[in-house]
Amino acid sequence: MAYVSKELKAELAPNIKAVLKKYNMKGTISVRNMSTLVVTVRSGVLDILGNANEVIKLSNERKGEDRWMLTDYDSVNPYNIDRCYTDEVKDFLLELKDVMMVGNHNNSDVMTDYFDVGWYIDINIGTYEKPYNLIK
Repeated sequence: MAYVSKELKAELAPNIKAVLKKYNMKGTISVRNMSTLVVTVRSGVLDILGNANEVIKLSNERKGEDRWMLTDYDSVNPYNIDRCYTDEVKDFLLELKDVMMVGNHNNSDVMTDYFDVGWYIDINIGTYEKPYNLIK
């Protein structure tokens, strides 16, 4: 059963903060429902939403679709960072994901509907109430 304790959050926080600092980003660390470690990136010098929109635009052109574009906030899919972001933004998000997963395990077997993970992770870029602030 997925579980994130206060002690685990405190243990992972220094490395998460180090990654945020390395890339000149500011964010918060929290726990949701005692099962999910959440990092919300509040502001920074990386144009994360712009980078994602470039990838969406290329995908729209290639597929002939008219998909929506991101404006103020986003919820990162940690399983698709490689496909949804490029360059330094991709490096930042992958490094952030890696430090959030230190000590985690995944012994799940979806074929038998058995899920066994240490904890889940969420990476948010801003929120609905407080949009991401790009510092120029």
